[in-house]
Amino acid sequence: MVTSTQLPVQVDAAETRRRELAEFLRSRRERITPEQVGLPHAGRRRTPGLRREEVAQLAGVGVTWYTWLEQGRDIKVSEHVLEAIARTLRLDPHERVHLFTLAGAPEPPRDKDCRAIPSGVHVMLAKLDPLPAVVVNALTDIMAYNRGYDFLMDVSSLPETERNATLQVFTNPDWQRRLPDWQERADQLVGQLRGTMAKHVGEPAWKSLVKRLRRESPEFEKSWQRHEVRPMRNLTKRFQHHEVGMLNFEYTYLWLGQRSELRMTTYTPADEETATKLATLF
Repeated sequence: MVTSTQLPVQVDAAETRRRELAEFLRSRRERITPEQVGLPHAGRRRTPGLRREEVAQLAGVGVTWYTWLEQGRDIKVSEHVLEAIARTLRLDPHERVHLFTLAGAPEPPRDKDCRAIPSGVHVMLAKLDPLPAVVVNALTDIMAYNRGYDFLMDVSSLPETERNATLQVFTNPDWQRRLPDWQERADQLVGQLRGTMAKHVGEPAWKSLVKRLRRESPEFEKSWQRHEVRPMRNLTKRFQHHEVGMLNFEYTYLWLGQRSELRMTTYTPADEETATKLATLF
């Protein structure tokens, strides 16, 4: 039984947490400029950073609902909505965990995916070196990778919040330079993303990623409008590396469980020249 002396303490704690959440969201919103998220410059603003309605639009949530959240109202927040807001505000991993904690929500989906990767998979990634290998989730967030893959795509130089393969393929010129068959690869990625998204329709994290891609990449928008759906296939892929030149790989998808949406992609040399170059890396 809750006593009369316990209840006010619980209420005060909940109110304090909501107030902290409101102030945290406001501070993160105010540090991001419209230009950083691809919005047009709209003249001088009375306050720094993004407007509330801009955050709501980019995250794929209602303006009124997001305003209530920033006002510290007592409302329920889903994990998917929090993840979309975290992406929009470009929170780092520690800030994302802080956001979920203040909202009283379970750990972030991305962190769940990381924890869902068995320790044996990390051992396998290391053992595969110098053969490149990477683990991604359904949204193509890069969850784990080995030194071989980092050599191939320089993932370690990216902020953790930007480590999404589809995002990098369409918005990162360095990744595009590394992919001589970029157009073919880009169309394949869009078709796969649209097909997978059918299982996640309405989830804010997916809506937020697609909105950002459509806003920041005319090539993605053009391909997205074609409504093509493509299956995942094991193919041959070429990479142009600034140190060793052209590398040719055959890549294979391995799903980490019967119902898991986490998958490992492994890259094996498609010719002797590529194998020789890889053997000298580490």
